[in-house]
Amino acid sequence: MSLASPTIRLLMALALAAPVAACDVFQGKQNVAEYADDSAITNSIRAKFVEDPMVHFGDVGVTTLNGNVRLTGQVNSERERQQAARIARGVKGVRSVSNEIAIR
Repeated sequence: MSLASPTIRLLMALALAAPVAACDVFQGKQNVAEYADDSAITNSIRAKFVEDPMVHFGDVGVTTLNGNVRLTGQVNSERERQQAARIARGVKGVRSVSNEIAIR
């Protein structure tokens, strides 16, 4: 796998997630500064997933609202599920992590 591939996947994920996350601002759930902070948290977690050999980036969804992270998707093992949560908890600004990842 080339180095460009994870970068391209990350950029595609960010482009797809931005319009969905912006809805929280329009619905009054958070202000623009909070949205920016949450976007930075989500992007940091996704970038760490890309770098981690255990977590399959494309299998785990990340959403953040007011510093509270929700992980979704399906992974191959409990180890991968726990590693994803551990990575998310290690990101600056994360208040809590709801690990809703299922195991295939």
